[in-house]
Amino acid sequence: MKKSPLRTITNELMKEAAAIADESTREGKERQLRLGRMTARERLEALIDPNSHFFEIGIWAAWHMYQEWGDLPAAGVITGIGTVEGRACMLIINDATVKAGAMFPQSVKKVLRAQRIAFECRLPVIYLVDSSGVFLPLQEDIFPDEDDFGRIFRNNAVMSAAGIPQFSAIMGNCIAGGGYLPVLCDKLLMTEGSGLYLAGPALVKAAIGQIVDAEELGGAKMHAEISGTVDFYEGDDKACLERLRSLVGFLPPDASLDEEITKKLTTISDVEDIYQIVNPENHSGYDIHRLLDCVIDQGSLQEYKCDYGRSIFTGYAKINGISIGIVANQRIQTVTGSGEIEIGGVIYAEGADKAARFVMDCNQMRLPLVFLQDVMGFMVGREAEQSGIIRCGAKLVNAVSNSIVPKITIVVGSSFGAGNYAMCGKAYDPNFILAWPNAKYAVMGADTAADTLFAVQKKAAERNGHPWDHKKAQVMHEEIRQRYETQMDIRYGAARGWVDAIIEPHQTREVLGNLLALVKRCSYESRSFHTGVIQV
Repeated sequence: MKKSPLRTITNELMKEAAAIADESTREGKERQLRLGRMTARERLEALIDPNSHFFEIGIWAAWHMYQEWGDLPAAGVITGIGTVEGRACMLIINDATVKAGAMFPQSVKKVLRAQRIAFECRLPVIYLVDSSGVFLPLQEDIFPDEDDFGRIFRNNAVMSAAGIPQFSAIMGNCIAGGGYLPVLCDKLLMTEGSGLYLAGPALVKAAIGQIVDAEELGGAKMHAEISGTVDFYEGDDKACLERLRSLVGFLPPDASLDEEITKKLTTISDVEDIYQIVNPENHSGYDIHRLLDCVIDQGSLQEYKCDYGRSIFTGYAKINGISIGIVANQRIQTVTGSGEIEIGGVIYAEGADKAARFVMDCNQMRLPLVFLQDVMGFMVGREAEQSGIIRCGAKLVNAVSNSIVPKITIVVGSSFGAGNYAMCGKAYDPNFILAWPNAKYAVMGADTAADTLFAVQKKAAERNGHPWDHKKAQVMHEEIRQRYETQMDIRYGAARGWVDAIIEPHQTREVLGNLLALVKRCSYESRSFHTGVIQV
């Protein structure tokens, strides 16, 4: 059998992701070894339970974004959900082998996203601190705004007030304003040889003329014995991580699902069949029902309004026994009850109207929502406008915006234009947003964008009486198309935090099952659902 194009794309991307995880400077690794310290990923492996899975968030962060400063793999900080002493925890780990753990703008954005997920899912947070602080050449993009460095410490305080446990271990440098993070946590550990101070020896000498060595200024022994800042003084990384694990073990145990029941729950189709069902090179699309057969529990589907508004699929289902509502784009051509043909992946008025009603119903039932995006946008043209496409689209956006139940979005194909918004894109606060390796993000497709901008510039030239050079125009057209192609690449979006993770398609059911178990912890049962004004 010919290898599926989706499988080829997936293998290439996963190989590149593995390279990012392994990519650290030789000098950085040698420095950690010389200081008797583990690397960030060695610390990660020692912290989480043996043979447990770590769901990494943001491994593509900063991908190709700061090339003038050299590579910045994973933005110099590891974030993700791991199991420690049987408890699911959010882990935030500085990687001192990457720019000495300095915080770039995307590093900050990545940490803030991890904190938000932890806050919403009420996950204990463990910070392993080993950072030289803000990357000074880019300080204006890191320091002052509401989504910059200081927001991290504000979040520490808010999470503490909300009763979300936070543990911090200083395992290297913790300098300047970054020192507030560990001190704002519930428990603070520090290893021998680490440093915690608002200003290092050189800055102290320059500022006040005082000469002091690093240990006396902010060493672990000083903070444990004199300042009283440190709760646990540890001899080395190994002892520190063992202490962390034991402290986490005092937390209330997670409520686990019945494993014997979930083992018996299966899908209609094998998860591997996804690679034959979805073909990025096949423009005729696929039937969303076949895709769902690989993801949801067999026999659990109850399709909602199956004969109406077929451009969007809506239905109730279960994954690992957890009840959910599903909103997904239908990628094959459909026919309405009145005999009109609807293009696959395009949202029409009836589909938007149905989806809005379904989202409201899931909020009434307190069902988590799963959105599967493969959308080209809303239908345009005279008939579409007269059908009230804007009104119906606004209704869906209103319902999604005000939704109080947990939301998980997976981009399985295209995510274009306002379709991204209506199908719970990043701006609409999904608890998790994931993507397949073939996914594409943009206001519109590359060819459409190039044609549109080409036409606009041609009209402008004609209006101003300038001669139109067709040869130069074709070069311009191709440049625009290439730029859009680059920006549509899901790695481009993942680098900027538009998705939390790029997952392998055959892992969709497993990942959704794990994340649905986490979002059950969200505090939403006591909240009331209502929308603003909706035009009917």
